[in-house]
Amino acid sequence: MARAGITAERLVRAAVELADEVGFGNVTVSALARRFGVKDASLYSHIRSAHDLRSRVAVLALAELADRAAEALAGRAGKDALVAFANAYRDYAKRYPGRYAAARYPLDPDVAEAGAARRHADLTRAVLRGYRLAEPDETDAVRLLHSTFHGYVDLEAAGGFGHHPRGADLSWSRSLDALDAVLRNWPA
Repeated sequence: MARAGITAERLVRAAVELADEVGFGNVTVSALARRFGVKDASLYSHIRSAHDLRSRVAVLALAELADRAAEALAGRAGKDALVAFANAYRDYAKRYPGRYAAARYPLDPDVAEAGAARRHADLTRAVLRGYRLAEPDETDAVRLLHSTFHGYVDLEAAGGFGHHPRGADLSWSRSLDALDAVLRNWPA
């Protein structure tokens, strides 16, 4: 029987908070059980496995990120949309580092193709509509954007830009200018 007060939703909420506190890699069933003051086995009536728990955290993080991106994109196109989307991404990563890491957790294909993961991919493609890229260029551009955003955010979070006098915000802005130029002049 499930312990009173513990639900799958409460477990996932606690797991995302834990991820931001100690890092997504440290979110385990045992750590979560300690947080609730129960034995690990008590949680398995609400989750199937550690992978299930991490996937649920990833889906929640992707949904939050998609909500922020959708709000930022509203009424924007072209470079304006690109900058708003990128800033929503970077701001989320800074504010919620554990959740941001969770958003990159490999999801099972059926989960990735549904819900928040699909919505996030659709929002990225919405940014690119202003650049009028056809397939397969659009897919290549999606990968370029994601790799640039992830790379920048990861390096920044690791302190990779702290030893240079030029501020990371200035370089971020110039990087977005460069991405806009590349997207407007996509090679044939």
